Amino acid sequence: MGGVTLPPAAWRDRAGLARVIDALGSGTARIVGGAVRDTLLGIDTADVDLATTHAPETVVDLLEAARIKAVPTGIKHGTITAVASDEVYEVTTLRRDLETDGRHATVAFTDDWREDAARRDFTINALYADPASGEIFDYFGGIDDLAARRVRFIGDPLTRIAEDHLRILRFFRFLARFGDVADVEGLKACADRANDLMALSRERIANELLRLLVAPRAPEVVASMVEHGIFVPVLPEIVDVLQLAALARREDEAGIAPDPIRRLAAILPSNAATVATIGARLKLSKLQRRRLESAAEPVDMEPRALAYRLGTEFAVDRLLLAGDSLGDLDGWTPPALPLSGGALVAKGLTAGPDVARTLHRVEDRWIAEGFPDAARVAEIADEEVAQVLADIRKS
Repeated sequence: MGGVTLPPAAWRDRAGLARVIDALGSGTARIVGGAVRDTLLGIDTADVDLATTHAPETVVDLLEAARIKAVPTGIKHGTITAVASDEVYEVTTLRRDLETDGRHATVAFTDDWREDAARRDFTINALYADPASGEIFDYFGGIDDLAARRVRFIGDPLTRIAEDHLRILRFFRFLARFGDVADVEGLKACADRANDLMALSRERIANELLRLLVAPRAPEVVASMVEHGIFVPVLPEIVDVLQLAALARREDEAGIAPDPIRRLAAILPSNAATVATIGARLKLSKLQRRRLESAAEPVDMEPRALAYRLGTEFAVDRLLLAGDSLGDLDGWTPPALPLSGGALVAKGLTAGPDVARTLHRVEDRWIAEGFPDAARVAEIADEEVAQVLADIRKS
């Protein structure tokens, strides 16, 4: 396997991991997937998954015998969640596919590591490491692909896509996160089978797309997806992605982390009604839909006023998408109006519509003056109350 070993990493010294490995027994478990890939790339990793030759029921017995909590989160597909020393690990029995329909798979368990690797999606995700020695097991050239920053399907791309249609979007997400080179065969297969995405739930599509949009090379990769017609079957409204590249530059210049909903807004039409339809189609949360619809509206006031009216997150969305300055929003929290309706009654107004209208007028002036202190608000309130009382006397 080329003599490559896993470099040192903080996660390798976790107490919980050592307990799980000891419980499963020497030689029966390997670290697999993202933790191996990310560590080889020098990227911090949060989740550490293990593959094992033990049957799921045996995994449960071994963990419980070692006083490790075993949760049968996906026991039908061979996955047990181990909770050791307040750390969580997914332990999955080696598998091979018996039947797939592009959305779900029926699996059988195996003790063949290569057979388990062959059912995975990309070569860079089919890397295994011995937890003790760090020896890497690479059955399909994943190490070379990592070195070349190349995203490549294992075996025939069309077969991999037929097994799980979501792999079309995963191909582009991994390309945006890890890749400089798109495998030509894989790219063509994704383009040829883009219509397969229609068979997936919109929640799965949305989840994968939102993760893709915040990846380092998202602007270039999304542009390639549009060029190859990937979105046409499920999101035909995405036709212009120049705004995404511009937004990414603005986020970087402002020192603001990429945000998936803001970036989604950048590739959708600036039409609140259309955006609302898309948000519903993708089954986004109510808050996410509100942000999308708000982001489609123009900027019509200065930054702090916008943040006060909409909330800071919504204001930042609009300002960045419009290419406007964020002004002095950094570190600023919208204040509460230092005035109540009761205070207006104490100044001589009768409780009712006049109080509400006056409160709104005071608030508008307070915002326009840049949120002055309570003393100035009291002066504004006196002026507005005097005007209301004068109008009442005239009538």
